Parts: sequence; structure tokens; C-alpha cells
Amino acid sequence: MARPVFSPSGLFRRLFTQGAPSAARSSAEREGRANASTAESSGGLFGAFHTRARRPDSSPALTANTTNTAAALAARLPGLVLQADHIAATLFAGQHGQRRSGGGETFWQYRQALPGEPANHIDWRQSARSTHAYVRETEAESAQTVFIWCDLSPSMAWRSSPSLPEKQDSAILIALATAALLLRKGERVQLLTPSGPAILPPGGSPLERLALGLAQLASTPDTKRPALPPSAVLPRYAQLLVVSDFLCAEEAFQTCLHHLAGRPVRTHLVQVTDPAERTLPYQGRVRFEGLEGEAEIDLPNVQSLQQDYVHLVEARNAQLTTLATRYGHDLVLHSTEAPPMPTLLALHALLSGHSGVRS
Repeated sequence: MARPVFSPSGLFRRLFTQGAPSAARSSAEREGRANASTAESSGGLFGAFHTRARRPDSSPALTANTTNTAAALAARLPGLVLQADHIAATLFAGQHGQRRSGGGETFWQYRQALPGEPANHIDWRQSARSTHAYVRETEAESAQTVFIWCDLSPSMAWRSSPSLPEKQDSAILIALATAALLLRKGERVQLLTPSGPAILPPGGSPLERLALGLAQLASTPDTKRPALPPSAVLPRYAQLLVVSDFLCAEEAFQTCLHHLAGRPVRTHLVQVTDPAERTLPYQGRVRFEGLEGEAEIDLPNVQSLQQDYVHLVEARNAQLTTLATRYGHDLVLHSTEAPPMPTLLALHALLSGHSGVRS
């Protein structure tokens, strides 16, 4: 068969992935002629390789596939909730407040009493150590609402190896652990959906209700689960956490950040990737198929594109970081083979360093 002419830049613009790795491969596949599937980027600007076994029979209907995916996620959610709460408990180190006096409970500083200061405001023990009377001040502590957007679009339900979590699971764990930490600090957390803040099911802890909201969102059709959050539904000066693989058009990504900055909404972005999406570790002939209506691509000697592909991925990530910085947001990278704690520590520092959220 003739080798297709396909430039690395064209590959990078087209490929985007979905699926699960093949459990059984033929001897020809083990020698490098793997049969894999991937998805072309709907935005057309960057790619990631997601492989799965091809089946001789027809694929299930979209509604059935969505139901099965949502049911599988719902079965994993209790474990993710427990893990997220454990991580939040590890990170939780007390409240440090907003560093100004107010009606909180955390001690901030002593100051000299002013003329006419009520006697019950004076700290007599501290004052006895000096010739001046001192007042004990506490920090102001006002709750901040942080909105959380977790990308549940089809590209997130994939992993390159059975030993790795799906990108979707990693994203949910990061989102829930962040929510659990914020809730421990007395902040308000709301789940954001394409139509606005979610109306969560009653019953259970706030963290469990957030998880149930994610399960409900996962049960909606793929077309109702976009990768990027809506900006018009958010209140001014809110904070937003977005956890996604950002497999979308650069124009859409830039427009979203521009609109969020215009409200303004301070946005913290966490990009979740699978290691195979960054390195293109395949050999020989590979057939890439899309699960979102993308065209099939059949590539021989796919390893010849690896170096150029890696350069394109690095350039894409640099561009995402540049766009985030340009609009006053920040971007944290997370790979599914890495533990979540370093990502959560970086995210915690960013959230604590901006308006209202107590560190």
C-alpha cells in the first residue's frame, strides 16, 4: 500500500483521541502494525493520540454509549470522593485569612488602644507587659464563591494504558480535592454547567453533592458537554477553576479567556494530559479513528513523526500558557501518570494568592 503524504503540521491539526487500549493484539500488531483509533481535533489546532481496539461489529448507539459511560463514572465516583477528601485533609493546614482586621476568629495582631476604646476590647494580659494598653485584633474572614468547571467532553474518557487513570478521573479528582479543601476553609463552592451553576441533588455532604452533580452532567449527551465553560453566566469578580485537556480550537480557547477576563473572572486552568498525548509512543502502521465524527487517518511508520509531533505539543502548551497569562489567568499542567499532590499544591498556592480565598 502506498504511504500517504501527511505533514507533521497537518497531523497536529487533525488528530485528537478517544477510546481504550486494545486488550488483545495480533502478532502483526505486536510487531508494530498496531490497529488504533484516535480522534481528529474538532478545533483543528492540535492533536492527541487515543487508542482503542477496533471491533468487527458496529459501535453502540450514541445514547447507549453515553449511558454506559455515565454509569461507569458513577461507579468510580465514591472512590474518587474518598480520595479527594483524604488529599484535602492532608493539604489543610489551618486558616491564615485575609491579613486585615475584621470579624473572624483567627488572631492577627496587637495594636495600641485608642482614646475611648471600650474596656472589653483591651487584652489585659498583653497590656500588663507594657506601659500601654493593647487591643487584640482578629482577621476578617469572608467566604468567597469558587466555581468549578470539570471538562467531561468525550476526549477526557481515555487512557493510553490500563495502569493509568482516565483523564476524566484525574480531572474529577483534582476538582473534588480542590473543592474539599475550599469547603474546609469555609469557602463556598459551586459546580458550573453549560447552562450555569448546577442545582445539586439534596442529601449528603457538600462534596458528595458535587460528585452527584458531575455524575448527572456525565449522563447528558456529548453535545451538551463542551470542553470550555460559559462566561456570561458567572458573576463579576468571581473565581473559576477549569480542569480540562483543552483539546479545542485555539480561537475558542482565546475567546473564552477573553470573555472571562472582561467580567472580570479570575480563572485557574489545569490542563490534564495522558503521557501518550505528549510523546506519540506508537510504532509502525497505525490507523487513527475518531469517536466524535472525525475522519479516519491511516498512517504507516508513525514513529517518523514523533520528533515533530513532540515539538508541536510543546509549542501548543507554550501558546496556552501565553494566552492564559495575557488575560490575567494562570495555567497548571498535570499528567495522568503523576500523583495529584504537586498539582494541587500549586493550585492551592494560586487560589490562596488571589482575592478572598483563605490560604
